[in-house]
Amino acid sequence: MSQSIPITWSTAEATSPQIPVQAEKLSNYDLILQCQAGLRPEKAAFSELMRRYQSHVDRVLYHLAPDWSDRSDLAQEVWIRVYRNLKRLQEPAKFRGWLSRITTNLFYDELRKRKRVSSPLSLDAPRIFDDGEMDWELPSGDPGPSEQLATREFYDQLRDAIADLPEVFRVTIVLREIEGMAYEEIAEITGVSLGTVKSRIARARQRLQLQLQAYLQD
Repeated sequence: MSQSIPITWSTAEATSPQIPVQAEKLSNYDLILQCQAGLRPEKAAFSELMRRYQSHVDRVLYHLAPDWSDRSDLAQEVWIRVYRNLKRLQEPAKFRGWLSRITTNLFYDELRKRKRVSSPLSLDAPRIFDDGEMDWELPSGDPGPSEQLATREFYDQLRDAIADLPEVFRVTIVLREIEGMAYEEIAEITGVSLGTVKSRIARARQRLQLQLQAYLQD
């Protein structure tokens, strides 16, 4: 007669090795935790992190430096910085904002090196101005031909208006209206006081309003 052998939970764990979860099946939060687990981010997990957020890095760099031909090189440098500093991120849920700050800081580093004013930024057209606040979202629905023409003309006017903004105004407006950063974050990144940030944003909005007044009234 055979004798049964009791199996404890620890014994079952020892005899049944855990199967690692594939990186592409993890949530964004768990993926970042996975990248922070070791001394350096695990290759597969970090590659998946890059795949999910590469378009965000590209978009930020495009808005900040649309005429720079080496944006792909800058994007690569962004990920090098992320790889080296990811374990320092204490709140994985805020990874996207942290990534935006790294990208913006890199842009500022390069801007100081090049000692030149960058070309006009390319932004989505603001559709509504309400007490100085700008709504950068386009309404849903398919516009007709006349609306498409008016939109294209508005984009052209917007680009011209942004071209007239000093570089510090353009970058500040991108960080606030496109990236949605808080005033305190912008002050930290740009190295100026909170009052200066608010002043630059207010003056930039005022200039855009004046130059786009005819289109806004229509």
